Amino acid sequence: MSVSLSCHRCETRYDDDTRVRCDCGEPLWIDAETTSFAWDDCGNRSGMWRYEAALPIDRPDGVARAAGGTPLVRSPGLDDVAGGRVFIKDEGENPTGSYKDRGSAVAVPRTIAAGDDVVGTVSYGNMAISTAAHATSLDRECIVFVPEDISPVRLELIAQYEPTVVRVGGEYGALYEDALELSDRLPITALVSDDPARISGYKTALFEICESFAPETPDVIALPASSGGFASGVWLGIRELERAGLIDEPPRLCLVQTAASDPITRAFEDGSTDPTPMSSDETGETIARSIGNPDPPSGARALSAVRDTDGAVVSVTDDEIRAAQRRFAVEGGFCVEPASATTLAGVSRLADRGEISAAESIVLVPTGTGFKELGTGETDVATETVHRTDLADRLESLLPPRGE
Repeated sequence: MSVSLSCHRCETRYDDDTRVRCDCGEPLWIDAETTSFAWDDCGNRSGMWRYEAALPIDRPDGVARAAGGTPLVRSPGLDDVAGGRVFIKDEGENPTGSYKDRGSAVAVPRTIAAGDDVVGTVSYGNMAISTAAHATSLDRECIVFVPEDISPVRLELIAQYEPTVVRVGGEYGALYEDALELSDRLPITALVSDDPARISGYKTALFEICESFAPETPDVIALPASSGGFASGVWLGIRELERAGLIDEPPRLCLVQTAASDPITRAFEDGSTDPTPMSSDETGETIARSIGNPDPPSGARALSAVRDTDGAVVSVTDDEIRAAQRRFAVEGGFCVEPASATTLAGVSRLADRGEISAAESIVLVPTGTGFKELGTGETDVATETVHRTDLADRLESLLPPRGE
């Protein structure tokens, strides 16, 4: 498909497909012609490539072919806490365990097709892992910029794909702009969080949700919010399906942040158009570190997405996140990372405020698996040791009689 980029705010259009941001400062996204798009035309390809006609590249080789196609599962055990009928869109089943694979599956091959041999990213978590995996699967070099105090666990997860890892001192949040400047000066393309091709990949999660519900539409979709990139992709998908006539009433987008760093929530509550960056004195530590973004580059676009769909933004505490993470596991059977658990905590708060009703369908989107996270769950686990010769007697005292 031919590619043009546009700004959601000022509607300026660009034919330069290397741009990331508009002259007005807002991030760009790729426009797709979807007026004739229909579910029946999607073909029989697997994963996100079912929607290849609405993506800016043809299906590539490598691990990108395994991206998307994650399950949408009805989870009645979570209905009471969420306040409605819960469905789980488990993005942890992507190749590297997070929704970032949808973005990397488009952005990395597209960059390579443009003639760039080295890709990079600014991340110490899921985006770093995903970008490195997709680059190496296409036999390309990857450079990952991480903070100097990165944990050994995260470093090990990234390093398994053998990218060049650069620890960076100083203000890590400023690396977003630095990465764009490096892309202009050096033979490297830094795929930042809201690179337009990444956003195109993210919209396929929304396509999958809506196709599963068709001809109905879910009432609420809840996402964790950090940079605002995933929310932007979901909103882009909503706009494209509306143009295609495949949805009439869009789902309400509900974004959830950690209370330790919640500039989008504050802007939403204040009625502001743009989030105000939070200073280091205003932010705190959180177990949901991956979404603790004090200056989200796509924050204004995420706010526009919420308001356009009559949604909401809330922030939740670490205690609420821990409780939600446990309920995801015990009552839903899902192991999710702390950032993903915010979705359940957030919709529970909205239900308590009367903004979600019991009859409504709620899609929670756990954006990453909890199997990559260590040290965030319960550590005091009650166990006992029983000799094998005493096992039957001990179990008899623990289990109810047959038939009860």
